[in-house]
Amino acid sequence: MKKISFLLIMMAMVAWLSACTKAGEEHSQEETVLVYGSGDYTGINPAMDEHGEINILLFNGLTAHNGKNEVIPALAKSWDFDEESCTYTFYLEEEVKWHDGEPFTAEDVRFTIQAIQDPENGSENSPNYEDVEEIVVMDEYTIAFRLSAPNVAFLDYMTMAVLPEHLLAGEDMHESDFFRKPVGTGPYVLEKWDVGQAITLVKNKDYFKGEPHIDQIIFKIVPDDHAKAVQMESGELDLALLTPKDARSFTDREGYTCYDMKTSDYRGILFNFGNEYWTENRNLIPAICYAIDREGIIDAVLLGQGIPAYGPLQRNIYNNEKVEHYDYDPEKAKEVLESEGCVMGNDGYYEKDGEAIGFVISVGAGDQVRIDIAQAVAQQLQEVGIDCSVEIPVQVDWGGQMAYLIGWGSPFDADDHTYKVFGTEKGANYSGYSNSSVDQYLLMARQSDKPEVRAGAYAKFQEELAKDPAFAFICYVDANYVAKSTIRGISPDTVMGHHGVGIFWNVDQWEIAEGH
Repeated sequence: MKKISFLLIMMAMVAWLSACTKAGEEHSQEETVLVYGSGDYTGINPAMDEHGEINILLFNGLTAHNGKNEVIPALAKSWDFDEESCTYTFYLEEEVKWHDGEPFTAEDVRFTIQAIQDPENGSENSPNYEDVEEIVVMDEYTIAFRLSAPNVAFLDYMTMAVLPEHLLAGEDMHESDFFRKPVGTGPYVLEKWDVGQAITLVKNKDYFKGEPHIDQIIFKIVPDDHAKAVQMESGELDLALLTPKDARSFTDREGYTCYDMKTSDYRGILFNFGNEYWTENRNLIPAICYAIDREGIIDAVLLGQGIPAYGPLQRNIYNNEKVEHYDYDPEKAKEVLESEGCVMGNDGYYEKDGEAIGFVISVGAGDQVRIDIAQAVAQQLQEVGIDCSVEIPVQVDWGGQMAYLIGWGSPFDADDHTYKVFGTEKGANYSGYSNSSVDQYLLMARQSDKPEVRAGAYAKFQEELAKDPAFAFICYVDANYVAKSTIRGISPDTVMGHHGVGIFWNVDQWEIAEGH
């Protein structure tokens, strides 16, 4: 009996140790998850609309940008340029698979760029490729682009996400279901999309650049800026772009790391030149520019996290510091108004030909920093006698609104976010702005690879834009990211882009350390 009892005890101990070992193995193999506080998406469509932090996780371009915003290989392992024929030839990676297992080929590249070029699709990115005259698929993994004229930014533009022809051929490039269940070649695969709640991505184990370290990334939809801070506090989020005021509350707090990152992302008032008001009052825009106390807004709204803006290239090597800055000068603003025939009315606002001088700034819902900037600007304009107010429409009406609190800016080549934003009738020119001299200088800069020629052209472009403003530039805003301190690999010195986008450029190298 004693031998049997001893044997039973030993068997139980072995079973218990085995169970503990198995549990330990399961714990060590527990998936790593990063929850990011994201704005909402109605579709994920990088070819038609460049906005969206999620694009870089799902897709690749032929080229990419590194942490210094320099062009590096991606789906193209190399390329060459024939100056005589103005032709770029790209040599593609040969073992890349789409997330559905189909092979990636040069045909997908041709399909994507032609879809962007197609005027029926109305892509805001089409100006980036308007000089592509011919696309030749030489074989499955070699493709050539012949340009009608040089475009020095072309390699930057080939960071454009490539889309799968086998899933999109014949589809509507705006309405296809593909854009709600996208398939790319990127480091992460879309697993689930709970509309208005979360977009769940899992790592692409077959990623051609190597398997990412973090198993799952969840884009949790949190449209309200302050709610992101609350959810960072409660532990529901691991990473979020916060307002300066909310980010400040996490400074020096154990368990959190604050990344106050420089950006090329500026804010300004876009004037809708399709609106009759600006047809009649375009000459009053300099007065609006002089009436804005940029330093005051940076101090009050951004808590010092930004710089005053006077043009679109202040983070670029081709910035022209000598242009008119429109520094805060309320008396000068009044002088401009009065020189244009405006007289002060009994209500404290200027009038012209019996009509009050004033306009409405529209602002997108959910972006508290933009709302605060717009309200501060409106108050400052009222103080000089311009009847300005702010509205927050449910949906932006680009054609019907008077003005909009816009954000643009690129950390890449100077052509990006200038040619397509300020060029007459270009894809991202939402203001309807047109200035023949601006068009001339932007084209000159695009078509030269000589730094001295580009510097001269961009200097003159900025001078013309300052004389005839498309926007009333206000400020460049820093990107205030807050992350759990367990996240490793974020590049703090990379200059962020439009909307603070760019933090995920090396996400496949990020890791989540064990918490303490």
